Amino acid sequence: MLRSNNQDALLTDDSSNLYIVADGMGGHAGGEIASKVCIESIRDFCKEHQSYFQPSNTPNESQFPEVRQGLSRAVNHACAKIYERALEEPLLKGMGTTATVLKIIGNNAFVAHVGDSRLYLFRSGFLYRMTHDHSLVSEHIRAGLLTEEEAAFHQLRNVITRSVGYQEEEEVDTAAFKVFPNDIMLLCSDGLHGKISDQEIATMLKDYGLKAVPKLIALANERGGDDNISVITVLAKVSSRSGR
Repeated sequence: MLRSNNQDALLTDDSSNLYIVADGMGGHAGGEIASKVCIESIRDFCKEHQSYFQPSNTPNESQFPEVRQGLSRAVNHACAKIYERALEEPLLKGMGTTATVLKIIGNNAFVAHVGDSRLYLFRSGFLYRMTHDHSLVSEHIRAGLLTEEEAAFHQLRNVITRSVGYQEEEEVDTAAFKVFPNDIMLLCSDGLHGKISDQEIATMLKDYGLKAVPKLIALANERGGDDNISVITVLAKVSSRSGR
């Protein structure tokens, strides 16, 4: 509602079951460029290195590390591309982006994550946060220095501790979990979860399923909409919907 440019970028590729939300940061269009380069670089890496992501139709646990390593390398491939672009164009120095990446293979979901965009899993009426925010307030929460309620209004709540592209390589969190029919996975930038609580997201998904996306975005905008809002929902084995 307030920003004239969109520093978020997203990718929904049902053909390869790859989904990405990236929230860029940096002046002189840096954030917009970083997020765009990020999703394009990750998509291209996954296409060019399919051996990481097709170990079998239904990978077993012994193959999980290979897929997770592939996603981590994909994110750091994007990291290097953004960093190199900033070196070529000094006005873009310091630009970076979050990246939350979901890849589904068979009955398994794989996630790679940097920053404070999020992946949620909605299953049987319960919402699970599948990523940890790489942010200053999140670290303080885990250390017991802040409560979730205090963090929501903290003046440093938007300060992140990891980003894709600020340096040539970044530590990437990866995880894997089983998916079941009717599971809904939701990826979003902090433009959504900064305005809407996890409980409210759960209620919307319970009431509206995939159709919750425009309703969630509308509610975040009603509460100020002072950041770009990107949301992707994926219904396990069935279909996906996206919105911005």
